[in-house]
Amino acid sequence: MQTEEQAKREEIVMASRAARLSGDHAAFAGRTKRRSIAALAVAQVLALSLWFSGTAVVPALRAEVGLSDFQAAVFTSAVQIGFVVGTLASAVLGLADRFDPRRFFMASALVAGAANAALLAVDPAGPAAPALRFVTGACMAGIYPVGMKIAASWARGDLGLLVGLLVGALSVGSASPHLIGAFGGVDWRATIALASLMAGLSALVMATVAVGPNTAAPRRFALGTALRVWSVPSLRLVNLGYLGHMWELYALWTWVAVFLQASFAQSLPPADAAFWARCTTFAVIALGGAGCILGGLAADRIGRTAVTAAALAVSGTCALLAGFTFGAAPALTAALCIVWGVSAVADSPQFSAAAAELSEPQQIGTVLTAQTCGGFTLTLLSIHLLPELAGAVGWSVAPAVLALGPLVGIWAMLALRRRPDALRLAGGRR
Repeated sequence: MQTEEQAKREEIVMASRAARLSGDHAAFAGRTKRRSIAALAVAQVLALSLWFSGTAVVPALRAEVGLSDFQAAVFTSAVQIGFVVGTLASAVLGLADRFDPRRFFMASALVAGAANAALLAVDPAGPAAPALRFVTGACMAGIYPVGMKIAASWARGDLGLLVGLLVGALSVGSASPHLIGAFGGVDWRATIALASLMAGLSALVMATVAVGPNTAAPRRFALGTALRVWSVPSLRLVNLGYLGHMWELYALWTWVAVFLQASFAQSLPPADAAFWARCTTFAVIALGGAGCILGGLAADRIGRTAVTAAALAVSGTCALLAGFTFGAAPALTAALCIVWGVSAVADSPQFSAAAAELSEPQQIGTVLTAQTCGGFTLTLLSIHLLPELAGAVGWSVAPAVLALGPLVGIWAMLALRRRPDALRLAGGRR
């Protein structure tokens, strides 16, 4: 017959085994999470190289096949227009929440890679080229927002950091064409072929990604889900903040090289001004990757609305001051633009994190896709407005118009901070 002392000893042994098994499970889950997030970041950068490469090859195409200014602009903007259309269709149909996100990502990457590779078989100056670029952009709707949804599925008090890692990787990739251009450009056929191969490779990498425990079961089609980004007050404020951020960010990324070259040319020879403008532009965009990660760490500990409002305040101030540095010492202008670039993207992941936290688990993919669609649609306006304004009033005044976005964004974040449901952000850290 078992004594009381033996029973207690066995109870202790069983509790010890249970604790060890629980610890082993937690360690395994932690390794799976780290491996999946790392693979997801790699897969996303590989797939989005299709977007980056288009910017990189335009100078070579202009030199070889004589693309006009209009054709060059369409070659680049067709991807962005395709992305807007793709995200709109995906949001309306709820594709990101109705299918396995990994398979959706893989299929999108393979179709986008095939469309990009087809550029090698058509006339780059003909109508087929922008059509193929449009298809590539539309497929990005199954890559960028879907990647953020997968990251959110692993979040456990670190959503801001996880999404920050993905957007940070995107920032570095977006900067790469400027560094390539600074050192003489690239062979466009090799670049297109390599980018298409990388998209195919991204699908293979995505096959190694696991979806986290926060994933909800696929939902049925509901046409009104995409409208939640505007019908729910807290989500509406998040997306107003995101729109303010996007008004500034892509116009900055698109035109900062032109601004810097025109400014540097006031005191440097033309060739030197062009070289240093491209190198500085690479730093402006690439260092934003560090801003995304640091912003994510801060937001998870301090709060989403506090960090986004602070970043918007810094970037908006830089937008107002940029014109005053035009034509000044190149080092001063470069320093201001680098601070501007870091702060302008540091808040970007936090708008996505906030939208995910304020959404129902089974609707996160659609809400993120709808948010992205609205933001990139707005960039089409600010990207085209800024050079027109610069032509009319000069670069010493034009950048200030970008401060309008951060102003709206700050108001939206402070309004969200006062709402009770803001306690759902970052574990109660508003």
